[in-house]
Amino acid sequence: MHADPLNRKILFPRQATPNGEPLIPVLQLYADDIPDLPFPTETDVLQVLWCPHDHLPRYAPRPQLHWRDSSRCDQHQYRPPHPHGAQPEYLPTPCILHPERVIDYPGADLPRELYVVLEDRFDQLEQATGWLFDSDLAVSPGVKVSGYPTWTQSPDWPDCPTCKEPMNHLLTINSMEFNGDDWRIWLPREDQPATDPTVIHRDLAHLISPHGLTLGDGGGIYIFDCRTCPYYPYTYRYDCS
Repeated sequence: MHADPLNRKILFPRQATPNGEPLIPVLQLYADDIPDLPFPTETDVLQVLWCPHDHLPRYAPRPQLHWRDSSRCDQHQYRPPHPHGAQPEYLPTPCILHPERVIDYPGADLPRELYVVLEDRFDQLEQATGWLFDSDLAVSPGVKVSGYPTWTQSPDWPDCPTCKEPMNHLLTINSMEFNGDDWRIWLPREDQPATDPTVIHRDLAHLISPHGLTLGDGGGIYIFDCRTCPYYPYTYRYDCS
């Protein structure tokens, strides 16, 4: 992306460009934009990069995380590379992010025994409001930090290879910001037409995927990290319909 929260430019480290295929900047977050996210010591920028080709074993982009100190990065403006033969659906459209804090409730990650305890309350909620917990209220969609992965298949939560403890869900890169009529819940009010709701349907593709990414059939890439082990080891999962 050409821009990030607060319209700040993509930073590049002061180092030689390695040989091989250039990586694409997908997401850049500053510590002061996401105050609830713990950053490693002496870093204030998180960058997500990937190669815009299918990679084994998941036949999807393979993300890389880089925690950086912005004061040690090149402050010149650069255009992201466009590797030869890159898959267009893996090249993000330039966007400016506007982070918004929401409460994220688990969907597929909700323990079955707890779901049974709450099932009557979910039924009462539906009768009173028309909202379905599973499809309307659980698991916020879209690109997000923390919360729960927007699994389209069964959950596949990884353990840290070093300490063997469950890893944290760091962030999700999703194909869609919402799905179908979910725009009534998740589309920001600033983006909703004030008088003509048909605008939603005329420009639906752009509103659903403003970043222009398509990961499989409406899938996502979920990045996990361990914040107790040195150097914040990370891994990722990918799934789609």
